[in-house]
Amino acid sequence: MNGSLPGIKKLRNEKATEELGFKVGSRLRGGEIIELISDLGGGKTTFVRGLARGAGSKEHVTSPTFTIRNDYKAGKIKIAHFDFFRLDNDPGILSDLLAEAISDPDSVVVIEWADVLHGVLPREHVKLELSVTGYQERIARVFYPAELDYLFNGVFLSA
Repeated sequence: MNGSLPGIKKLRNEKATEELGFKVGSRLRGGEIIELISDLGGGKTTFVRGLARGAGSKEHVTSPTFTIRNDYKAGKIKIAHFDFFRLDNDPGILSDLLAEAISDPDSVVVIEWADVLHGVLPREHVKLELSVTGYQERIARVFYPAELDYLFNGVFLSA
């Protein structure tokens, strides 16, 4: 990403990860694309649970590992949560489904395991990395284009 802004935040436990998602979710406008990067059990779904709640969703958030996609209604926006963990290096027709969600200005697209995608994600999107540092502790690192500063301003320390 050209001109991306970095940020870092220590998360002490699962609640802090969900609270981070809530803060970001409360700032969503629609049209944002968030790539989540983490190992298994790294807190991606916990973050999305907070994100959806912060955006106003009352729906139960679960990992889309087996369904590939979960959708959540959150006020005027929709959250399309994708998980490509189970796909081999060819997402096939799912690339079209993802591209359709990305083109919807009322949707927020969250993608786990996006490394199987080639040429679908726009160059300018949020990358949020969650690194496990202890039993429940995580370090969150975010990289985002300046036009999405409204999502993270005051939430992360500069890296």
